[in-house]
Amino acid sequence: MAQRNILVTGAASGIGAAACRALAGPGVAIAVHTRGNREGSARTAEAVRARGGEAYEIFCDLSEAGAPEHAVQEAAGLLGGLDVVVSNAGFADRTPVAALTDAGFAKSHDAIALGFLRLAREAGPILRQGRDPRLVAVSSFVAHLFRNDVTAFPASAAAKAAVEALVKALALEWAPDVTVNAVVPGYTRKDPGAHAAMTQAQWDAIAARIPLKRLGTPDDVAAGIAFLASPGAAYVTGQLLHVSGGVVV
Repeated sequence: MAQRNILVTGAASGIGAAACRALAGPGVAIAVHTRGNREGSARTAEAVRARGGEAYEIFCDLSEAGAPEHAVQEAAGLLGGLDVVVSNAGFADRTPVAALTDAGFAKSHDAIALGFLRLAREAGPILRQGRDPRLVAVSSFVAHLFRNDVTAFPASAAAKAAVEALVKALALEWAPDVTVNAVVPGYTRKDPGAHAAMTQAQWDAIAARIPLKRLGTPDDVAAGIAFLASPGAAYVTGQLLHVSGGVVV
C-alpha cells in the first residue's frame, strides 16, 4: 500500500502534469485526472511510474454537476484513500467584460470556482482520515494584476479570485485537521508543442518585464505545489504562494 495517496486534477499537461512528476516517488500513488486528453494523461502516468510511483487515470469534465464528487470518490477508491488533493483543472478566457455573456461567465465559474468547491466539499471528510492531509489549489496572477499593459481575463480572474476566497475560508474551517493553500502562477510557458495564444515576440516582451527576466515553467509552479503538499508545510495554511518571478501584484 502507498504511503501517500494523491489526486491531481487537470494533470494531462502543463502545471498538473509537472505537479504529478514533482510529487511522484516510491510509496506514492497518484490519480491523474483529465477531462479527455488520454494521450497526455498516459504520458503523465508513465512519468509517475518511471519515478517509482503508482499511477491511475481518471476521466471526467469537472464543470459538470456530480463530476468533481465522482472524481474524488473514484480516486479514493482506486488509491485506498486520499492524503493530498491538488485542484488544478481550469482554462483561461480573455473575453472583455463588454462582450462576456452570462453563459461565458458561467462556464468559467462552473469549471474553476464551482468545480473547486465541489471537489473540496467531497474530499474534506476523506482527507480528514488521511496522513498529514493537504488541499492545494492552483490560482493565477490574473486574479490580481490589472494594468493597461497587461491582458485582462475577466471571467477567469473572477473565478480564480473565488477559489482564493474559498481557500482561506476552508483553511479556517478545516484547521487543525487539513491545511489548505494555493499557488498563484505568474506568466508560465506552456509545454513544448502546446497551443499558445501569443507569438514568440510577445512572450519575449513579457519576459523582459518580469524581474527575473524569464517566463515561469510548469516545473517552477510544481515545486511550489510540492512544498505545500509536503511535511515541511505543516504550519502553513490559508496562504497564497505567488510563483511569478517577482511580478508585483
